[in-house]
Amino acid sequence: MRTSTRNLTALAALVFAIAAVAVTPVRAEDDTARDNPSAPRSTERTQSQPIVMSHFRAHDARGLNVFEAPKSEGRAYDGFQLQWGASFTQQFQSLDHQNTATPNIVSGVDVNRLIGIGAGFNNANANLYMDAQLARGVRVALTSYLASRHHSETWVKDGYLLVDGSPWEHPTLDALMKYVTLRIGHFEINYGDQHFRRTDNGQAMFNPFVGNLIMDAFTTEVGGEVYFRRECLLAMVAVTGGEVRGQVAKPEQRAPTYMAKLGIDREVGDDLRLRLTGSLYTTEKSVSNTLYSGSRAGSRYYYALENVNATEAAQAWSGDLQPGFASKVNAWVINPFVRYRGLELFGNVEQAKGRRANETEDREWSQYAGEGLYRFCHNDLYVGGRYNVAKGRLAGFTSDVTIERTQVGGGWFIGQNVVMKAEYVTQKYKDFPAADLRNGGEFDGITVEGVVSF
Repeated sequence: MRTSTRNLTALAALVFAIAAVAVTPVRAEDDTARDNPSAPRSTERTQSQPIVMSHFRAHDARGLNVFEAPKSEGRAYDGFQLQWGASFTQQFQSLDHQNTATPNIVSGVDVNRLIGIGAGFNNANANLYMDAQLARGVRVALTSYLASRHHSETWVKDGYLLVDGSPWEHPTLDALMKYVTLRIGHFEINYGDQHFRRTDNGQAMFNPFVGNLIMDAFTTEVGGEVYFRRECLLAMVAVTGGEVRGQVAKPEQRAPTYMAKLGIDREVGDDLRLRLTGSLYTTEKSVSNTLYSGSRAGSRYYYALENVNATEAAQAWSGDLQPGFASKVNAWVINPFVRYRGLELFGNVEQAKGRRANETEDREWSQYAGEGLYRFCHNDLYVGGRYNVAKGRLAGFTSDVTIERTQVGGGWFIGQNVVMKAEYVTQKYKDFPAADLRNGGEFDGITVEGVVSF
């Protein structure tokens, strides 16, 4: 691990930020946080926006370790309700990077030379949420990105209808909807469990670290999901258009995407929770599939291992790996999760196979990740680490390459709506050709992030 004055500056920035946002605790009027063993105890001493939606995952710390929207009603239906929320993040980054790629001179410029980066603040990210309870068991959710890494304009991320109950009383429908959930619209697909723990632009409350996985399986698609949940059992099937936007052009190049998810999620007493899920995703042809390139908010490691000519849009996914399965994708992932008192363990075992439209053979990528956390001081503080490795073959390459990432960090929940966190990250690129920018590439350093969400 290399140390520098920039890293010391980052640590000083963390201390300053914590002091700046610290508030005097006030007892909450809302006791919802007490129903979640993972929620920080400080959530019981701070004011919070009451939840008026049923079957709702809170945008603040009450949503920690909540995966699918709860099947339990939570808040009883009491007529039409409208609720607004928002999430904001700000990072201070201090990273160093290097590579050993052979020079590639284009118009007098070595495009294999890395751009110079230093310590500083990244642009803030922001999400806006609008949730509406339309009827008993029926609500609509809309998420907009107010500010993201490479979009200066505001745009809608997703919007969908969630049906967890019959809007009118009927014995047969009530008995059916006791176990069934429908989601219809343009939504964040439920492939795997990592997307429930990842950073989504301004929403970083649920990610214990700053960066996401190297292969970031996250996208939004248009379609529908059907869930069956009974006691600890979860089953889901889904059909979507397979692309980040609805299209009717080039029908000969498109086919539906099919997804399935099966798992168990069981509380064993007050101290132990066990969850294990497996997910499948398959599409035979697509104009532009984005299962591993749908994060339009980009990565958290700004300009890491990017060349001197990199534009803001081109380097938005710096540090991440997009396997380039734009036409065909077959993927599966298994996610175990264990919580025992303050200890949390989460894993990701994933394999994906696919190709671009101009390729004749499928390529394969594998990804493994494991993380461990320990929450203490009544869950207000936590420390943890994550190891992530992705290995596979890129388009045009003749052999596999490997990328390894290690993250170590911790955080402090300052009330229900604010968390400060910091991580040390190191990432290495192995077996890339000498003429590739990433040959001998690595970056490391410290990133500090503040999050506000309500």
